[in-house]
Amino acid sequence: MKSFGSKAHGLRLERMQDSPQWQGDRFRNIHPIPAGLVNPDAKMPSLSEFLCGGVRRVPTQPLPALNPLDTWQRTPASGLRVTWLGHSTVLVELDGVRVLTDPVWGQRASPSQLAGPRRFQPVPVELKALPPLDAVLISHDHYDHLCFPTIRALAKTDVPFVVSLGVGAHLEGWGVPGERIIELDWWQSHRLPGTEVEITAAPAQHFSGRGLPQAWNSTLWSSLVIRGPRHRVFFSGDTGLTDQYAEIRQRLGPFDLVMVEVGAFNPAWADKHLGPENALKAHRLLGGGAFMPVHWGTFNLALHAWDQPAETLLELAPREGVQLVMPELGQAVEPVQVESVTPWWRRVDSAGSEVALPVTWPKTLAWPLD
Repeated sequence: MKSFGSKAHGLRLERMQDSPQWQGDRFRNIHPIPAGLVNPDAKMPSLSEFLCGGVRRVPTQPLPALNPLDTWQRTPASGLRVTWLGHSTVLVELDGVRVLTDPVWGQRASPSQLAGPRRFQPVPVELKALPPLDAVLISHDHYDHLCFPTIRALAKTDVPFVVSLGVGAHLEGWGVPGERIIELDWWQSHRLPGTEVEITAAPAQHFSGRGLPQAWNSTLWSSLVIRGPRHRVFFSGDTGLTDQYAEIRQRLGPFDLVMVEVGAFNPAWADKHLGPENALKAHRLLGGGAFMPVHWGTFNLALHAWDQPAETLLELAPREGVQLVMPELGQAVEPVQVESVTPWWRRVDSAGSEVALPVTWPKTLAWPLD
């Protein structure tokens, strides 16, 4: 099946094998997992639990969504604006450039559009309606981050791709010319031509793979940092909690915005996905900055309620003085202008709170770097 992607060979494979993250015959997590992160008594959910277990894993109606096309026609006053388009897909406008993270317009996070986790609703903007992009960023090759039909459509444009090491083999197999693919190992950077904006791949604690387990980890997984002359944004991709975030802060921070995954978590895979509580710990290690959760509200990929990550963050973040940025789908926001969060997701299910009061914090919050 073409959506599985392609294997690396030749010079690409040689470069992968030169990576410090390549161990033996594949990439591996080489940084120690923090003690106590994974509950030794936690069991992986069974297939029947995935199919039938859990409560409120899917919203009862479509989520609120806005059309950002008019807003995108205006330059952000602050120089930094983000639009959450679902899951880990975010349009980032930073210091005069536009980059798109992990674009997924497909109906399912699956090798087939006939079976597998189905998105709760379409992306609020058609792919062809996006403004001109300076780059597409791909953190790793899982189906909910690297979407075959989306890449096939983007291959017909002239946008360049900045991806984790090895992912370029998939892209070339799907029609993206090799000269438009920039593959990065951890701590490697690429400056977008004609700009002062640089993309850097950074560590993450995860895994990769689109086919059988025997072929997993044949491409690298990364977090990504977007650095301009005025702003810096961190994008986690998928990851478990790792002390490497402190090194990312030291080498690439401080950050104006931290976009961290919070959904699809489970005690059995706490070393591979953060969840909201560990996401806040990661935020502290990264040195703070406005916090925008991603990787939630789009696909049913775990047993928890679809809105549990949002509710947990809403409860815990204000206690820690963390500025949340939680826009509706398609809502283009400038983090520096966000003063409160209204839990819009509670309008979807009657099981949510009947009163949606905004959560506010001081306008002059500062986040220590140590």
